[in-house]
Amino acid sequence: MDRSIRSLARPRLTIPDQVGLARHSRRVAALSMALWDQVLIFVGFAFAYWLRYMAQWPEPFDAIVFEVATQNQVEFSAFLPIIIPLMLLLALRFTTRGLYRATPRLGLLDQMTIILNSTLTGIALLIVFVFLYKPFYYSRLIFIFAGISIVVLLSSWRILRSAVQHWRWSHGLGQERVLVVGGTGLGLEVMSGIASAPGLGYNLVGYLYDRPIVACERATRVYRHLGSLDDLERAVLQSKAQQVILALPFWEHGRLPDLVLICQKLGVDYLLVPDFYQLSFDRVDVHQLGGVPLLAPKEIRLRGANLALKRMVDISAVLLTAPFTLLLAALIAIAIRLDSPGSALFCQQRVGKGGRLFNCYKFRTMVPDAEERKAELIAHNEADGPIFKMRDDPRVTRIGRFLRRSSLDELPQLWNVLLGEMSIIGPRPALPSEVAHYELWHRRRLEVQPGCAGLTQALGRSDMSFDEQVRLDIYYAENWSVGMDLRILLMVIPAVIGGRGAY
Repeated sequence: MDRSIRSLARPRLTIPDQVGLARHSRRVAALSMALWDQVLIFVGFAFAYWLRYMAQWPEPFDAIVFEVATQNQVEFSAFLPIIIPLMLLLALRFTTRGLYRATPRLGLLDQMTIILNSTLTGIALLIVFVFLYKPFYYSRLIFIFAGISIVVLLSSWRILRSAVQHWRWSHGLGQERVLVVGGTGLGLEVMSGIASAPGLGYNLVGYLYDRPIVACERATRVYRHLGSLDDLERAVLQSKAQQVILALPFWEHGRLPDLVLICQKLGVDYLLVPDFYQLSFDRVDVHQLGGVPLLAPKEIRLRGANLALKRMVDISAVLLTAPFTLLLAALIAIAIRLDSPGSALFCQQRVGKGGRLFNCYKFRTMVPDAEERKAELIAHNEADGPIFKMRDDPRVTRIGRFLRRSSLDELPQLWNVLLGEMSIIGPRPALPSEVAHYELWHRRRLEVQPGCAGLTQALGRSDMSFDEQVRLDIYYAENWSVGMDLRILLMVIPAVIGGRGAY
């Protein structure tokens, strides 16, 4: 009786209160990160001072330099008027660059880029100011050491924090509760992305749409249907959602203002997903006509000079790594021949840039009569769209299973790269039978050369739906840069090591 009275007397938190607490906790986390950064900046400068003046590294190369260095040696306290402005300058620079914003979430590489650029700018300004004021009073090396130390400390701290955060999210700890509004192709893609990547920190509580998603090839998972679009307020209150993602098809966009007002009334964060899905591009260029904004599809960037640059990088990378890859390929070929009869290499016709056919080379991972047995297994296909994927494919050999999980079966495709038929980074080369079932917007992925690895392998591999893979390929083609290729390569390595989505 007393317990029930106490429970009734205890005030219950409303959704706005819960959202307010979530935002408060994010602000506290951002403030904590900023304070830690200040501590590490100070520590970095202190380490630079120790390295230059206490450890006296590097050692002077003659007596004259040693005498000058000894005369220029100052107490650490003399650097405080320099360290404090540097800390404030970097804090301001990090804040304006969005390093401490809770949303949108910055990727680890983006954070490290901001840290590097901001630190270089801060140290450069500091050097100019100090040596205009006192040209021969301080050692120049200490500023270089300080810059390197600060970048290393701040980056290492974020790598550690990101690893812990990813582990917690992957185990369902501290995830943000998300409600998706929309149940068509666009809503399915959003829900599939959330469900297949728990490490992103989102917990899908369900979705709203006027009719439940019916069982189909694209609905590979069962999502919780919480009602129609008119039930948004009730669904948010009952599910305690902290964020709403509005992923409505273009014919439902007339209802967006009312849905946004409900989110604002409840104080819930919301994101809008523009339905460019049917237009076959992920990003647009904005033009104006008499003050009216016009959207045009973003052009493919892999043309002209960009294409020549990418080709030069591909050839250089293949030739530089050839001694290692040739030795590894020889060992794999021997292992394949010892494991099962037949050739170590497998040649298959694939569709390249512009729909041109070429012979794609891979290490054989299946029994010799695999293609003939494919028809018997078509009913067990676990992939949507025109592609065929099966987790426990009986045609895969023992060594083949390892090669697929590690993606080493694709090593011979470096020969296709040298021939100019493929690139190191790019969309997956498709089979002619798959391309025959492409929708019109799918064919945009054929405007660039296929690659040995791409965004699909980096983000989810076989766990992604086919339409989601195509959207990633189109995004890559429209936004290519050398930096993007490098990022994809850095993302593919842990994905391959972990074997995520590979079968």
